[in-house]
Amino acid sequence: MKIACISDIHGNADALDAVLQDIENQQIEKILVLGDIAFRGPEPKRSIERVRNLDTDVIKGNADEWVVRGIKEGEVPDKALELMNKERDWTVSQLEQREVDYLAGLPNHKQLEIDGISVHAFHATPDSLFEIVPPDADDNTVESKLFKEQADVYLYGHIHKSYIRTIKGKTVVNLGSVGLPFDGIVKASYAIIEIKDGTVSATIKKVAYDVEKTIEKYRQNHYPNTDMMEKVVRQAAVPS
Repeated sequence: MKIACISDIHGNADALDAVLQDIENQQIEKILVLGDIAFRGPEPKRSIERVRNLDTDVIKGNADEWVVRGIKEGEVPDKALELMNKERDWTVSQLEQREVDYLAGLPNHKQLEIDGISVHAFHATPDSLFEIVPPDADDNTVESKLFKEQADVYLYGHIHKSYIRTIKGKTVVNLGSVGLPFDGIVKASYAIIEIKDGTVSATIKKVAYDVEKTIEKYRQNHYPNTDMMEKVVRQAAVPS
């Protein structure tokens, strides 16, 4: 079985369109969505609609939680709190209550059994929507933070930087970000997990999309932080 795993769409529906088109060409049998669907992009509503139409397993990310209840002090740098809540309020203004309720009802993690292989999927860590486990974390840190449940494969998003590692025989995959990558590669990122005859292989896919079209939508839709988000999208870099 081939599973496509996507995360951190962040309201960038054009990037999501490109990824879903690429998935169609990969003989994928299942899709997993690991959260952060709508916030910080120009098309939150269309992003949610596209995910819901997949009719598949979806879990909650920290940005989905922010859409539901706002951003609290201490969750982001103090200097960013007011502006990010303005962005959150704009995002909510683009949605209907049923879409906010959909985000609120998403589970925090999923445990799956696929062809004899166990998969644990979550947004950041099994215990938190916010905790950061970076690509260069040592094996002991990854194990202590991510290996909370017994599994063969651990999947997560949140950090917007994709990688694949093997630790004590377990496969660990960060999917990267569909809509806002932070790795300097200006392409939408997702992962393919293939399970065959009891073995697991993982691949990171980077998919080109029309970045300038997305930037123009930030402007057309009067997004409250367009200048900074233009830099993030165009450079695939952490906001500064």
